[in-house]
Amino acid sequence: MATEPILAALDITAVRRRHGLVRPGVLSSYWSLTKPEVNFLITITAAAGFWMGAPASFAHFPWASLLHTLVGTVLVASGAATLNQLIELRFDAQMRRTARRPLVSRRIGQTHALWFGISLSVIGAIYLAVTTNALASLLSVLTLLGYLFLYTPLKRKTPLCTLIGTLPGATPPLIGWAAACGRLDGNAWLLFAIVFLWQFPHFMAIAWMYREDYARAGYVVLPEGKSKDRFAAWQTSLPSLALFAVALVPAIRGESGIVYFAGALVLGGVFLFYSARFAFQLSNASARQLLFASILYLPLLLAFFALDKK
Repeated sequence: MATEPILAALDITAVRRRHGLVRPGVLSSYWSLTKPEVNFLITITAAAGFWMGAPASFAHFPWASLLHTLVGTVLVASGAATLNQLIELRFDAQMRRTARRPLVSRRIGQTHALWFGISLSVIGAIYLAVTTNALASLLSVLTLLGYLFLYTPLKRKTPLCTLIGTLPGATPPLIGWAAACGRLDGNAWLLFAIVFLWQFPHFMAIAWMYREDYARAGYVVLPEGKSKDRFAAWQTSLPSLALFAVALVPAIRGESGIVYFAGALVLGGVFLFYSARFAFQLSNASARQLLFASILYLPLLLAFFALDKK
């Protein structure tokens, strides 16, 4: 569902395994195959979209429909993550960051992973169609197809793969919105724009930190030579500036209150600071700080938006 820019560096399972807290058994291997660290943020953004799109008041909020939406969305996302790792198996084996994934380490066979990924994707899409509506299901399928057959192969062909990857990566709030009210309007696309722009600095931080790993596996997430520095700087600074402005639109249009406005200003200012510092320094330390700031920024911004919507 979401692309690697979505929380790709927060590998909780790997951390636990490194410290001996989890044994790589069959169940934990399948769990790791679904990229739960990525699904965490997918859940948050889909829930935010549903909350904003739901027409009912808090007292009559459709909690059951929200649960159905999140279950279906996460199923499709888990299937996409599994199939993505199957497609990129031989490239993951060349990267230190991914060398211990279940397929690379042969804890799960390729055939099992194929059927596991297909089953999750199909069940999730059907589940959304039955429990919510056809639009939400269709969006989930289009997201999966865009992720697997556009973004994934383009990672080895052009640095513009990030632009393509942010499109399916920003779709979960649209799925949530569509599930809540059966249509998409301007506010739904505003949420899409926020998540879309957020992914650029988030992924540039990851791409810079793991640039040698990506290059070793043949991924062209950054240009070669000196243009790499300019590319990373512009792909970070311009979207961050646009994000700062777009995030204020709900308050300017009167769709949220002063609490959200203040939160968006503070969060946007902090995020812009770390983005600018990375763009000027282009160091692993500044990239790591930007990555951490991005992981905090989006959930907090969406929380302010949800709590202060009018």
